[in-house]
Amino acid sequence: MAEIKTERLDSYLRLIDIARDLGSTLDLDVLLNRIVKAAADITSAEAASILLYDNTSRQLYFQVATNMDEPTMRGLVVPLEGSIAGWIVANRKPVRIDDVHEDSRHFSDVEQTTGFPTSSILGIPLVTKNKVVGVLETLNKKRGKFTTRDENLLSVLGAQAAVAIENARLFQQSDLIAEFVHELRTPLASLSTATYLLLRPEMAREQQEQIVSNIHNETLRLNALASSFLDLARLESGRVQFRKSTFNVMDLLHECCDAMSSKAEEDHIQIKVIEPEATTLLEADRDKIKQVIINLLSNAIKYNRRNGSIILKTEIQEQKLIISVQDTGVGIPEDALGHLFEKFYRVRENESKAAGTGLGLSICKQIVQGHGGTIEIKSKLGIGTNILVGLPRGSKKTNR
Repeated sequence: MAEIKTERLDSYLRLIDIARDLGSTLDLDVLLNRIVKAAADITSAEAASILLYDNTSRQLYFQVATNMDEPTMRGLVVPLEGSIAGWIVANRKPVRIDDVHEDSRHFSDVEQTTGFPTSSILGIPLVTKNKVVGVLETLNKKRGKFTTRDENLLSVLGAQAAVAIENARLFQQSDLIAEFVHELRTPLASLSTATYLLLRPEMAREQQEQIVSNIHNETLRLNALASSFLDLARLESGRVQFRKSTFNVMDLLHECCDAMSSKAEEDHIQIKVIEPEATTLLEADRDKIKQVIINLLSNAIKYNRRNGSIILKTEIQEQKLIISVQDTGVGIPEDALGHLFEKFYRVRENESKAAGTGLGLSICKQIVQGHGGTIEIKSKLGIGTNILVGLPRGSKKTNR
């Protein structure tokens, strides 16, 4: 009896430490990883995961898990009807199941997608201020079955986690919205001035046409800014699921070059793809990787010299594929290199050369990192820029 009391005391002291740990960060990804690791630890489970609930779209989707490849899991939608997690959201009650395959609510697509076999499960709703934030699940009790004590411990952790998640999301949203509103002020001020001038009776027709052209260009830029902002917001919140397939990288690079060829020809810029000796295959989300390459090519064209060139090539380094986009452009000042992936950042020296949203590289970084990869920029003023995208060639599925 004394041993059981000591064990319980240790568990609740552990929860106090966890609560202190959760309150020390507003970084959502860091926070969620801490929660799932703590959940697996206190319930002696093989794995744990968090599914977040979007009340607007009424969707439940995986955000983080301890035991499997994040790009495969992140953003994976789980139906509200026909899943254990959906039942937990709808009923706001915990669930303990010894064998999920005998439960009619089990959503088997998750196992098929991740390759991680699930036997037992303990799930609790994440609720704060009478609002469902998501579901916290622990999978496969290491010894025996999940107990009432496990459920109580996970419920206490879940109550702390729900508050911490909601605070982090509100901070993230307010921070991102504040940046977006700040960026909107300049084009909106420009549009306001332009429309005021158009109303002036003394404006010549030629001047009016120039102002209308400026309004059109600013409108296009605002549209691009809004689209890029939404892309980035979805990526940062984890609501974008990477749909992986195996494809030939060189076919994709040629496809991207064809898409950007007319833009390159306008400035007499030559795009060259260096073919490798062997077929290069990659397992990733083809559309998302295409988005990255198109963005990098667009920048390489915009900030290049007339009659300049761009070289695309690949290299295999152990289990990583390196895609290089190298240009003969104006280059980037050394003091700007560390800021290039910041939201809305634009190199001051290049602002007059080409219009942009300042979000393209941030989006590229989110996509590449979401695949477990890296993106690096090397540049010299007056010589050019080389961007290196490193991607794992195949998915890694681990059972911890």
